[in-house]
Amino acid sequence: MPAITASMVGELRAKTDAPMMECKKALTEAGGDMERAEELLRVKLGSKAGKAASRVTAEGVLAASMQGRTGALIHRDQKQLAIFS
Repeated sequence: MPAITASMVGELRAKTDAPMMECKKALTEAGGDMERAEELLRVKLGSKAGKAASRVTAEGVLAASMQGRTGALIHRDQKQLAIFS
């Protein structure tokens, strides 16, 4: 059985909007198979799982700033804020 990584849990969580521990349990039960874990979550959580997959963020803002040799990018959309420097 492959090791369940945090990135796998995060990916499944982004797809299904299920709680982190539920995603980890589903991945463990599915032996690391992402599609099987999604199916397990759909059965366990009902229509709640999978609702994130249907949401699309169509609007956002991107800002850039340069100060000498240092720069930063800020990306803001409807769901999250990301800052890169």
